Amino acid sequence: MAALGALLGRYQRGVVAALIVAMAALFLSATYQAPVMLFALLLGMSANFIYEQQGCQAGIDLCASSLLRLGVALLGVNIFVEDLQSIGWPSLLVVVAALFATILFGGIAARLLRVDKQLGFLSGGAVAICGISAALTLSAVMPKNRDSEKFTTLVVCLVATFGAMAMVGYPVLVGWLGLSTEAAGVFLGGAIHDVSHVVGAGFAVSDEVGIAAMTVKMVRVAMLVPVAWLFLWFFNRASSEPGASASAARVPLFLIAFVALAVVNNTLAIPAAVAELLGAVSRYCFILAIVALGVKTSFRSLLEIGWRPIVLVLAESLFIGGLVLTWVLV
Repeated sequence: MAALGALLGRYQRGVVAALIVAMAALFLSATYQAPVMLFALLLGMSANFIYEQQGCQAGIDLCASSLLRLGVALLGVNIFVEDLQSIGWPSLLVVVAALFATILFGGIAARLLRVDKQLGFLSGGAVAICGISAALTLSAVMPKNRDSEKFTTLVVCLVATFGAMAMVGYPVLVGWLGLSTEAAGVFLGGAIHDVSHVVGAGFAVSDEVGIAAMTVKMVRVAMLVPVAWLFLWFFNRASSEPGASASAARVPLFLIAFVALAVVNNTLAIPAAVAELLGAVSRYCFILAIVALGVKTSFRSLLEIGWRPIVLVLAESLFIGGLVLTWVLV
């Protein structure tokens, strides 16, 4: 019992501080109808001083790591095989091909812009798959160094910003081009980063386009774990000692849990109430993780990175948007 008390005491102050910031973010999001993740990140960064307080670091680190992994694992309840089958094989192949092409483009663009390749692949994966959730998931399987958390925070901030811009601008482009319901759904679901932004853009056009866009988006979300495994293998191989084995690293438990939940959900059908509860827990874990990453990052450290990452993420966003739009126009 004493050991449990000591364990709780170690994490209590940091977790409570993150909870207070998260509740403020939720309040502002509900009041101003703006993305809660963006408020969580900005409020967390403004509370950077918390991480320097005695007794807070362990709890903040817990939110940025363990709770993040729990949130990723619970995303498995949102994966349905029917989503993969309903959009048709040609569109499915194009969406998946655009996804991998964007990740590869991120690595190449990072080299051309002379920024860290980890930032290029992380931002490419976030843009290609599902925005903030992908950034957090992929960062969890990539090697940790002094810049990794700064890269993650920067990517979260940029994909949230460009995703919001796409949510506003792409429906206007859909109307201007006169795209059909199916074409508009493939374009919006295949080109916009975050799930919430896809919902906003799709249903801004029509209910039918919103449903089609979300179906396409779920295909991209379903690719999160395969891509995470590829990242795990690639970066583990790249960081191997000369002459050491290039075998893949041990698969993290949270990825196994993600797959297990997805399998259970598609074979035994998790009750809707339970799935909704697990989805809500996943969302709140992500909010706390974003707050914690913000708390661990200062505005000054982000400004020191310069303009190149902004150009990188913008180029990746335009790249995947251009690929998918070309497909629906052909």
